Amino acid sequence: MVSDKQPELTPELLAEIERKYDPETAFRPTGKQIGMVISAVLVTMSVYHFYASGFGLIRELLHRGIHLSFVLGLVFVLFGWRKEDGTEPRAGALRFQGVPWLDIVFSIMAVGAALYLPLLPPEIVAERVGNPSQSDVLMGTALLILTLEATRRSVGPTLPIIALLFICFALFGPLMPGALKHGGASWLGLINHLYMTNQGIYGVAIGVMAQYVFLFILFGVLATRIGLGQLFIDLAMVIAGRYSGGPAKVAIFSSAFMGTISGSSIANTVTTGALTIPAMKRVGYPAHFAAATEATASTGGQITPPILGAAAFIMVEYLEIPLRDVLAAALFPALLHYFGIFIMVHLEAKKLGLRGLRAEELPKAAVVLKEHWLSLIPLGILVYLILSGKTPDYAAVYGIIACVVVGFLNPVNRLTIPDLWDSLASGAKNTLAVGAAAATVGVVVGVVTLTGVGFRLGYVVVQTATDIGAFVGSIWPLSYFALEQWALFFSLVLIAVSCIIMGAGIPTTATYIILVAVAAPALAQLQVQPLVSHFFVFYYGVLADITPPVALAAYAAAGIAGSNPFKTGNTAFRLGIAKALVPFVFVYSPALLLVADGFTWGAFTVTLAGAMMGIASLGVAFSGFLFAPLRKFERWWVAIASFLFIAPGLITMGIGMLAILPVVVLQLRAKKRAPLAEA
Repeated sequence: MVSDKQPELTPELLAEIERKYDPETAFRPTGKQIGMVISAVLVTMSVYHFYASGFGLIRELLHRGIHLSFVLGLVFVLFGWRKEDGTEPRAGALRFQGVPWLDIVFSIMAVGAALYLPLLPPEIVAERVGNPSQSDVLMGTALLILTLEATRRSVGPTLPIIALLFICFALFGPLMPGALKHGGASWLGLINHLYMTNQGIYGVAIGVMAQYVFLFILFGVLATRIGLGQLFIDLAMVIAGRYSGGPAKVAIFSSAFMGTISGSSIANTVTTGALTIPAMKRVGYPAHFAAATEATASTGGQITPPILGAAAFIMVEYLEIPLRDVLAAALFPALLHYFGIFIMVHLEAKKLGLRGLRAEELPKAAVVLKEHWLSLIPLGILVYLILSGKTPDYAAVYGIIACVVVGFLNPVNRLTIPDLWDSLASGAKNTLAVGAAAATVGVVVGVVTLTGVGFRLGYVVVQTATDIGAFVGSIWPLSYFALEQWALFFSLVLIAVSCIIMGAGIPTTATYIILVAVAAPALAQLQVQPLVSHFFVFYYGVLADITPPVALAAYAAAGIAGSNPFKTGNTAFRLGIAKALVPFVFVYSPALLLVADGFTWGAFTVTLAGAMMGIASLGVAFSGFLFAPLRKFERWWVAIASFLFIAPGLITMGIGMLAILPVVVLQLRAKKRAPLAEA
């Protein structure tokens, strides 16, 4: 049994919690001399990307190859063969200052294999596509193996296993059953496609990491260093701290603010949770609820503009639309996610009769703004440039410049040269795992484009959903709905479940890229807009961070709270149920995404109102409280009625409100009979 006793939250404990639950930060300790070399390489990596994206004119393939060489070379030095490998630097003949010599050899091999093709003259590369030489096949095979191993070390085994299954699918196509059967590919043909073309390892995923994502991660690190993160936490306390259950509401607001500069669920959980989780426990929230609140709010970082996660930039490339359109589409679904959490923590606070923070526990708004207002300038510049139509890399470059200038001029949180060096190194280090994952995802995408499996799997999904829909639709009164409606609904359910399963153990970006290869063709057959289908997959991939049994953000929060991890994960999923409902809403009413085809303000208003009522109803059902505790049949009735708001419309909204009205009346009567003391 896990104790609810609050552990002492030292910086060392927080770092250990993040390392334990986030494989992307499980770096091996090294000796001083090699650590200095690694730091210098990391800073060089940051400076190179800043120059290449802002001022350089580097060939696409060469830029991607240099990025990949940095990523793979550093992964083999910084990540051990096992997660537990090298908890302390071990001396010995086979190690150099904590790093095994074999890993150093792997690092050098990975750099060579990644740069071999990009350094060849473009005309020679063009001649060899379709007819690779023996050295091409050898280098391509080496890069493929080293990429899979680097991803296993930095992300975990799930994604490399998926990539291996796809490779086997490509090689043994004639042996596949039914609609999955195809002509198959030889090893030479497979390496040619994955290594020699821009459809595999050097594809869109690694290109987006090199061009955009690296800079935005670096911007987030620098913005936090100059005090923007602390400003967000302090502002959240000023805004929400005094109200009932205040620390939980502070967690929501601070995580929402932090989400604007960081797309990492676990990093957000540890950063803001160190303050909010102990405060929530002090005012009376159970430990598991406090941890779940912080974890659920922190996962919103990946869906909160303007940074979002790396998947947003992949979406820009896939859909060939401006980043500002993706940010506009993400805005209200993100707000609905936080609205759903807010409703539940508010009802929990009322149910438990919890107080807010006292005046002496809160910072002063004037003092907060006076000390930290300068740190808002870089974020303002970044948002302005994106909204004015500049490219994402252009906006990020000038946002980074603004961070450095503000950091050197700001008397509070002043940036020094050593601080800048550490920030550049930390920013590069934070991109390694996602970079390795992007290269492996390129393998999966390459197999999809080589074999056409995406359309085959899409056909299987739609056919399965249609068969289920035909059975369900034969039952009265469910026969009221057309077969096409049931096919769409069950296709969404199947894809959502697949996203959650796939997301259990692999990064959101990888889940998004892999699943969109299946979801996009399937939903296209059902007349769903591409932007909508991409956002649907994106949202369910993010949900995996708080979905047991691999709810990494929830488990990290449980480590801070000293609560039961599985109980925390279950509570986090309940609190994040809005994130599971919202994607269905914008599939049936794309107006919620603002820039989707057919947008009108009337449709948007109805959709937003319906979504808010549906989320609030689900919150009431899951919390078991409105004005007084709900009885079991009332909770079930409200939960069922809330689904009337999934396909927003005035008729369904009216029916939903009429259905819930009797419960509201009963609740008001129960409140009069047994009034609760207001906190």
